[in-house]
Formats: sequence, structure tokens, C-alpha cells
Amino acid sequence: MKNLVWLFDLDNTLHNATPHIFPHINRSMCEYIERHLGVSEHEATRIRQEYWVRYGATLLGLMRHHGTDPRHFLRETHQFPDLERMLVFEKPLIHTLRRLPGRKIIFSNAPRHYTEAILELTGLGRCFDAVYTVENLKFQPKPMLAGFRTLLRAEHLDPRRCIMIEDSLANLVTAKKLGMKTVWVSAGSRQSPFVDVKIRSATQLSRCHGRLEILAKNKN
Repeated sequence: MKNLVWLFDLDNTLHNATPHIFPHINRSMCEYIERHLGVSEHEATRIRQEYWVRYGATLLGLMRHHGTDPRHFLRETHQFPDLERMLVFEKPLIHTLRRLPGRKIIFSNAPRHYTEAILELTGLGRCFDAVYTVENLKFQPKPMLAGFRTLLRAEHLDPRRCIMIEDSLANLVTAKKLGMKTVWVSAGSRQSPFVDVKIRSATQLSRCHGRLEILAKNKN
């Protein structure tokens, strides 16, 4: 099934950003909000979390309510003193991805410079046919429908032939509503009608890709 297309999130899907990378980004975002909005540390934390919950991305809330320059924000909040040391990555994933039939595309809310750095350090870059970051999405990040449609139009994709692999359930809800098959990367016990397959790690895709192909072929 060469016309099958796999859409992969990046953070907490292809590598584990929770231990080191996300705490660093969260601190950087709070410091940015403190500086540019002139608020306290406590208020900056509240704003960051509120916008994350409401819009799925802190950046979107800052753009809508404060006129924040998205490129400046992303540049300032995604600087790492030693990104390689902070990475938590399962090397067998490269073999798993190479065995998957069809095209593979990165579909991330992260900025371009950070995404490319992760792909280079892990060696994952050579596994993908295209990379879509928040800049490509015109700063309309997942789970917004506009970001999905931007990618689908640019790549001339039928969503019914796409499989979305994500750690964020909210993003999978949008994917499912568009007709995609969905894979939730999660170690939790929660289930959802918007999820076709649930796995603990993307390395487990090799065990279930046959089932996903059948689901995509049936288009239901």
C-alpha cells in the first residue's frame, strides 16, 4: 500500500521530551511572558497554562490576545545549551520507521530550527519524506483544523489514506474527524472512540501496521 501516508507528531511521539526538553521550554516560555507582558512569574505561568489548554498552544493565545511575533517567540523559547544531552530517544525506532510502507511526514507544532535539530541528532531525518512545522502551518497549530488542511492541501493528500501518530488526544480528535486513522502513543489507561490503535511507544508500530493498513483500506 504505497499510497498510505503516515503523519507523525514529534515531541513525546518520536522522542521523550518530558524529562528534560519540555521543562526547559516551559521555563523559557514563562520567562518570555514575564519579560514581554510585564507580569509576575506566577501570572506568566497561569497565562502559559491557560493558553495551552484553551488553544492547544501557548503561542496561539499570545498571538491572539497580545500581538506576539510568533517567529521571535519561537526563537527565544527554543534555545538549548546542550540539546543532545537532553534527548531521550529509542534508537530501534529508526528500524521500525524504515519498515513502514508508504510515505512518512513530520507534522509538528514545534518550530523549524528545533525540529531539524532533533531529526539530525537522532538520525530520524532520513526516515521522512517531508517535514511540516508550525511555520509551514501558517502558525495555525494542531489541533486547529486549519493546520491540518494546510498540510493536506500542500501534499495533495486524501485524509482517508492517512494515519496520524500522536501523543495528544486533542490532536487525534481533529485527525479522526477528518477521516484519518489514529494511533495514540500513551502509557495511560484511558481509552477514546477517536483512537483506532493505542501503543506505549512508536517502536510498537511494527506490530500493528498491518491492522492499520486494513483499516485505512476499508476507509471506515
